[in-house]
Amino acid sequence: MANNENLQNLKLFSEFFQNNQQQFYSFAYSYIRNRADAEDVLMESMAVLWENREQWKKESNVRALLLTIIKNKALNYLAHEQIRLHAENEITTHRQRELDLRISTLEICDPDYIFETEIHKIVLHSLSQLSEQTRNIFILSRFNNFSNKQIAEQLGISVKTVESHITKVIKLLKVSLKDYLYYFLFF
Repeated sequence: MANNENLQNLKLFSEFFQNNQQQFYSFAYSYIRNRADAEDVLMESMAVLWENREQWKKESNVRALLLTIIKNKALNYLAHEQIRLHAENEITTHRQRELDLRISTLEICDPDYIFETEIHKIVLHSLSQLSEQTRNIFILSRFNNFSNKQIAEQLGISVKTVESHITKVIKLLKVSLKDYLYYFLFF
């Protein structure tokens, strides 16, 4: 007998749902504004209503109960959506700040200065590995613009010796600065 009563209740519930589905769906959709999610809220609400059928009273307004369940489910959905949108906005704001920082950093970046600084450090390091006389000859030649003859006279050595020291430094710098060769070619 209870089984027959359950079948009868299920049939009545199904008819109630079929007759009112569009109205309940419209109610959910009017707040959720997403067809699939509004349908999910409606189906979940119907399931909750059916699962709690033992608590209904004969004078219960099933329509009002279902609308209350839909309302609460829609509120939960919207609260979750609000949290999700807030998190997305925070992420977007963080990404925007990071992007702004990268743009401003890149705008003030001067590749020539960076390369010149690096090259200068490499040259100084390479020169520090040379003997004092070779280093002094190169500095007089390249930084002070002395001719080979002027350097030879100042240091009391032959022009060939000056040329030999400068050649030695140039070979060393070619090896040390091999990664920057393209920079010298273009600039």
